[in-house]
Amino acid sequence: MRKPNDTTLKEAIQKMLKTYKLTSKLEETTILNAWPELMGTAVANRTTQIYIHQKKLFIRIESSVIKNELMLVKTGILEKLNERAGGGEVIKEIVFL
Repeated sequence: MRKPNDTTLKEAIQKMLKTYKLTSKLEETTILNAWPELMGTAVANRTTQIYIHQKKLFIRIESSVIKNELMLVKTGILEKLNERAGGGEVIKEIVFL
């Protein structure tokens, strides 16, 4: 039986992340790790660089054909990635390099 002051491990971790202001970094890392799973192996294998800076996701893709196709569905990708990170607006824009 839990006591009134007891917290779950999940609550304790969330409180620690909030206290040390690590929540946004965790969300960004979640997005970077989810890229291969959400986009598939064909896109992931041709992605040479991916990073987030000031709520912008920068992606370098080797194939210009794939890059153009991804530009057409940029909004959908943005929604999927933000949803994966917890539903907030972690990324505001995607920039293809």
